[in-house]
Amino acid sequence: MGLSEQSQRRTVSVGDFIIGDIERDAVLEVLNSNRISEHVKTFEFERKFAKYIGTKTGVAVNSGTSALVLASLTLQYSGRYPKAVRGKKVIVPALGYVATSNAQVLTGFEPIFVDVDPVDLVCTPGHIEAAIQEHGADNIAGIVPVHLMGYPADMDAINEIARQCSLFVVEDAAQAHGTKYHGHVVGSLSDMSVYSFYIAHNIQAGEMGALMTNDDGFARLARQLKANGRMCDCNVCTRRQGVCPHRDPDPNSDNDPRFMHSYISFNFKTMDLQTALALTQLARADEIFDTRLKNVSYLNNGLSFLEPVIRLPRFSAEVSYLAYPLVVKDTSIVSRKTVRDHLEKNGIESRPLFGSVPTQQPAYAAYRDRYKGKVPDSDYIGENGFYIGCHQYLKQDDLDHVVDVFRKLSNNGRWQ
Repeated sequence: MGLSEQSQRRTVSVGDFIIGDIERDAVLEVLNSNRISEHVKTFEFERKFAKYIGTKTGVAVNSGTSALVLASLTLQYSGRYPKAVRGKKVIVPALGYVATSNAQVLTGFEPIFVDVDPVDLVCTPGHIEAAIQEHGADNIAGIVPVHLMGYPADMDAINEIARQCSLFVVEDAAQAHGTKYHGHVVGSLSDMSVYSFYIAHNIQAGEMGALMTNDDGFARLARQLKANGRMCDCNVCTRRQGVCPHRDPDPNSDNDPRFMHSYISFNFKTMDLQTALALTQLARADEIFDTRLKNVSYLNNGLSFLEPVIRLPRFSAEVSYLAYPLVVKDTSIVSRKTVRDHLEKNGIESRPLFGSVPTQQPAYAAYRDRYKGKVPDSDYIGENGFYIGCHQYLKQDDLDHVVDVFRKLSNNGRWQ
């Protein structure tokens, strides 16, 4: 039986979320409580995830994109950074999922796109410094480094640049749950960080996000802003105990702080159904990360014959891998399309490595001429990078199938 025939009986997915008894019981517990909007499970998740990441607190929201928007709004309304106002610029990597730059545009910031390291896929301090020199520190409000595919950005250097220029730093750790940087978990190294718990991510809930911070003031404001800017900022409501710190002291007032709004904002609230699912995955986070790590190691060893035509991901025990990223290095031998078509034909899912936002995303066509030739590594990876799955649900047969399919494509490294 040939490989393409075998593929009719298998799909090696980019990501998966297998619902077992533990997950079903968690959802049923919420349903049986008759309270599915955010409540005790959400508060529990915020507390436990903050402990896992190493931050003081967290604010659960309905998606990673919402967390990015919420971070920008929190910085603008807080007044903590005087330059964090609409119209100012924010530095973001050119390569990555479009939500990072979208959040800046949607909250009135202008994204400044910088190139990425061609191996680790993250923006570098050198590119950030060059952007500040080009645009002027007075015109820039902050930096949003992205830990793409789980690889950590150089946070010590980025934070020092930010300190010198009075810039905020928000880590986009949506793809890096559990990744460590100099012994610390990423997401605990800046003013705020954002996470996504999308179905294919390292910790999953289907659709959910979180804003994490060590700053209680940011957390209180974020809780207000995620609920249409309402006056309430308590983590747990105590009104049923007859206590409310926001109650109008006027005994004749009938104002309810739950329906009084201090800011203009959005509804980013999540549900206990989602946070209950996320808690089941958080409980086995170390196991999930370890399995993904072992899968990356196995694939790197098994696919070593792909070099130097296709770059394999750099292996590090400190990285919590979202997926298995690859970049075609020699397009005169094989194209990304040929590789992905071959994989699909043989039952292996793949995805492009997002793309260079200012030069390759239609929504950012207005930026194309401005950034032409200025982000070459992002452009190249956007055209020639892709990823396959390395998740915890893959079996040994799946990993071996991946190696066999690539071996057939490369003709054992001879590419003929």
